[in-house]
Amino acid sequence: MAFDATFFAFVGFLLFLALIAYLKVPGMMAKGLDARAEKIQNELAEAKRLREEAQHLLAEYQRKRKDAEAEAASIVAAAEREASALTADAKQKTEEYVTRRTALSEQKIKQAEADAINAVRAAAVDLAVAAAEKVIAAKADAATGKALFDNAISEVKARLN
Repeated sequence: MAFDATFFAFVGFLLFLALIAYLKVPGMMAKGLDARAEKIQNELAEAKRLREEAQHLLAEYQRKRKDAEAEAASIVAAAEREASALTADAKQKTEEYVTRRTALSEQKIKQAEADAINAVRAAAVDLAVAAAEKVIAAKADAATGKALFDNAISEVKARLN
């Protein structure tokens, strides 16, 4: 049996394998691979949990956005209703103001007409009294004047009593 280089390489290989088996390198490798697999599995689970959380947050933010849009729409609708109510109220108040001002103007016109009629009547009465004085003065003598004076005094007494 010749011990050549191949034999020594084979013996060295067997010793290497024995040394590896003695130092439990395959167990350490398996343990390392298992730890790495477990770490990867934990990272995948964490990524899945984060993805679900992100989807939940996205759904929540979309719901909040829809709620905010609905609230904004209701605010806009309420503002439009309030604006139309204010417009109608302003229109009504304007119409009432115009009606009051028209009535006040008509009342002032009627008062002015009444004042003018009274002024014309007073002027007519003054004119009639002046004309009557002239006529009476022209036709009256002392006896007639005394009779008219006595008659006027008796009328005043009758009215005062």
